[in-house]
Amino acid sequence: MTDPQDQGPIRLGVALVPVVFLIGALVLAISVYGLTPHIPLIAAAAVAGVVAVFHGIPWKDVHAGMTHGIHLAMGAILILMVVGTMIGTWILGGVVPAMIFYGLKILSPGNFLVATMLICSIVSLGTGSSWSTAGTVGLSLIGVGAALGIPLPMVAGAIISGAYFGDKMSPLSDTTNLAPAVAGTDLFSHIRHMVYTTAPGFVIALILYAVIGMQYAGGTLEARQIGAMLETMDANFTIHPLLLLPPVLVIAMVVKRVPPLPALLGGTLIGGICAIATQSSSLADVIQAAHSGYVSATGVAEVDDLLTRGGLMSMMETVALILCALSFGGIMERTGMLEVIAASLLAMVKGTGSLVATTVASCIAMNALASDQYISIVIPGRMYKNAFDKRGLHPKNLSRVLEDSGTLTSPLIPWNSCGAFMWATLGVYPLAYLPYAFLNLLTPIVSIFYGFTGITMERKTEDTAGAEDTLGPGA
Repeated sequence: MTDPQDQGPIRLGVALVPVVFLIGALVLAISVYGLTPHIPLIAAAAVAGVVAVFHGIPWKDVHAGMTHGIHLAMGAILILMVVGTMIGTWILGGVVPAMIFYGLKILSPGNFLVATMLICSIVSLGTGSSWSTAGTVGLSLIGVGAALGIPLPMVAGAIISGAYFGDKMSPLSDTTNLAPAVAGTDLFSHIRHMVYTTAPGFVIALILYAVIGMQYAGGTLEARQIGAMLETMDANFTIHPLLLLPPVLVIAMVVKRVPPLPALLGGTLIGGICAIATQSSSLADVIQAAHSGYVSATGVAEVDDLLTRGGLMSMMETVALILCALSFGGIMERTGMLEVIAASLLAMVKGTGSLVATTVASCIAMNALASDQYISIVIPGRMYKNAFDKRGLHPKNLSRVLEDSGTLTSPLIPWNSCGAFMWATLGVYPLAYLPYAFLNLLTPIVSIFYGFTGITMERKTEDTAGAEDTLGPGA
């Protein structure tokens, strides 16, 4: 296979052509016409391919980049599809209705957002998975929040903040292991160092959710309306505390390091068993719910809106979005255009503060352009490792910045695989919940503040001076 570097380096102006086109196409489609990002991403991938071929890069390399980008997403796509089937069987089996039913009895509008972030933080810290957290407790919390009359973007923002707290801080998380490996430090030094940026964002986020929750302390839905919803669910489903076991079992499987795909598939099967055993559903009903989702027809609009969702087919638009986005990102990475853009940013670095800010900006840009959380950690990590090293900074500073920005901003971009998953699972558009994902927004700002002030920016010691990138130079 021909190495794109053999064709000569791509100039920055050339590398920016597909990026500028993508930005313009997305603005036109989303902001002007109210359309989805799919076609702009396909068009941008075509522009990136044309630019690469005209620059002398063989089509086979362009095609290889595109297919490799798609290959990276296959695990995420399979999980997304299984989550769709699990949602369908969990609603049919009374699992989701039971979680909403008991949630409405326990939670109140005034404390709901704070409780939501704390619950999701605990679950994600134990599982290391933001996706599993959103697909289990997040799914029920969206329903409870809607029933309590709290705007769904706020609820989704609290779920995202909690889910990505664990995704960032748990030693079980793949990104928490990837970032120190790229930067050249160890896992637990990395986690301890992240406390300095994560803790302030976490506390401020809880305060903001508490303040917002006070506005809803009286409840926007009258007690009789909530009572009517409870009666409707009780009349249409068999509600029993044992139906709370499926999410507990799925979370336990993930904690025990069962891979997410079989754990979530197990959740789908458990949901089907619950449907047959407790709701008198047939096997055909279970298969239909897993394929097309559950359609609620209680006649109570609030309940029907909550419970009509799920199914394999409900995820296909999101799958297509991920394929389109990673086709573009794969071409940009394979042809070296992403690396050229990232390298050019180093010219603006004048000190530690600007280095941290540039790294944060690069991670966010990679999340938007490559549409993949892992690429947003690996490429900037490789690009800026030497810059951090030359300034005498401990590698854990770089690994922290990579997670503060690469991990936490991934669910805020609709066409990123993480944003697309959350959109499909929670039913809220990422740009709608973005202003309320306080932890995800605050932590990169805290990280940049530390870079300019020097707070917690630890220097290398003799023990770390000779440390090498554990992924190797070609990772």
